[in-house]
Amino acid sequence: MVKILVVDDDKNIRKLMKVVLEHEGFSVICASDGSEALAVLDKEIVDVIIVDVMMPKVDGYEFTESVRSFNSKIPILMVSAKQLADDRKKGFIAGVDDFMVKPIDTEELVLRVRALMRRAKINDEGKIIIGDVIVDSESFTVTKGDNVQLLPQKEFMLLHKLLSYPDKIFTRIQLMDEIWGMDSETGWETVTVHIARLRKRFESFAEFEIQSIRGLGYKAVKKV
Repeated sequence: MVKILVVDDDKNIRKLMKVVLEHEGFSVICASDGSEALAVLDKEIVDVIIVDVMMPKVDGYEFTESVRSFNSKIPILMVSAKQLADDRKKGFIAGVDDFMVKPIDTEELVLRVRALMRRAKINDEGKIIIGDVIVDSESFTVTKGDNVQLLPQKEFMLLHKLLSYPDKIFTRIQLMDEIWGMDSETGWETVTVHIARLRKRFESFAEFEIQSIRGLGYKAVKKV
């Protein structure tokens, strides 16, 4: 499921966006300012960020610049009551991908989020197709021709996450929090074990591979 971080100091706007986006099938995390949002990003893997401009502590511009210092690819939609061209320019210079003026049109919000996802090639469908391989999140299966493999839930979720973002490096801690949950008492070593199982399962598949990035974590690489 695509996870969206909504950053706005207005609790009513946060609530509205959360309701609208969850109705569209997204998972939503909310933060009341840029400082709180940066703390969220230390613990959570998110796919899209929606950020307000005027906020206490760390405003939208500062927040965007901070995010871009460690993540150049995550789509960021800035929303603001400011309508001047200079304000939009400042946002784009900071690193946002799109700009939307308040009051928010909820239908337009969803359309802009989906457009950002398309540009970033973020998977929002139940199936990932890589050459002759079909990864189906509804059945937890990976199919290639007559070879149909039903995976245990955690193995499938791990594979699906990596293949949804080819070439993106995930740390073991990130994957642990994303797949097993932040409250899990299981150690991060279980990620290593599950990666090894996935590699064994699909060692004959030429369409993709899971690579270890020394000192960092893992990434999936598509070969077709």
